[in-house]
Amino acid sequence: MPSERPPTRTVYIVDDDVALLGSLERIFRSAGLTAVSYKTAFAFLDAAPGLVDGCLLLDVLMPGMDGLELQERLNSLGFKLPVIVMTVQGEVETAVQAMKAGAVDFIEKPFSDDVLLGAINAALTRTRKPISGEGLEAAKRIARLSPRERQVLDGLVAGRLTKQIAYDLSISPRTVEVHRARMLARLGIRSLAEAIRLAVLAALAPADLEGRAANHRPRGGASRGLPK
Repeated sequence: MPSERPPTRTVYIVDDDVALLGSLERIFRSAGLTAVSYKTAFAFLDAAPGLVDGCLLLDVLMPGMDGLELQERLNSLGFKLPVIVMTVQGEVETAVQAMKAGAVDFIEKPFSDDVLLGAINAALTRTRKPISGEGLEAAKRIARLSPRERQVLDGLVAGRLTKQIAYDLSISPRTVEVHRARMLARLGIRSLAEAIRLAVLAALAPADLEGRAANHRPRGGASRGLPK
């Protein structure tokens, strides 16, 4: 009896930058992935209803219909494939909007091959789960943060720079970095993108769960002895 062929791992790329499309296709082919490119959001929107497997790598800044509008259109169609958005470095607010619309991750341009492939492989091993279930788990994890760590996370989610967060909280930029590192460690993650994703999901969780989780939030302690 012939062995079954492994499922095709397909990445659908939507970006108006032809040179970048070519580069991404080469990276994905070398990693054993199938890449299908679309130069406009409209072209992908036409193809989307027939897609049942893979993930979408979506640029946010495009002429005509941008990535956020395409996400909105796809959601109205019941699109189920995981979405990763590509943003310009520092565009945290845009990334937050995309994740609120259902994106599973975001990566900032320019990105390394390792970061790109890590995000793609993670997306291909998951399906889009109901926001409520993920939101409950995210809220529990966010509730582990100290009050100061939560303030730093909120500032990062709002797109504030380290110096701006330091000014807002009347602490030094170095202290913000310490709280940020501790926040990532307490959440068990390594990147700002993951932290933002958890924060967005937690914000979408039912209010009663966030209230219960907050009762278990660590009080004080974690911020003591830090430089001001």
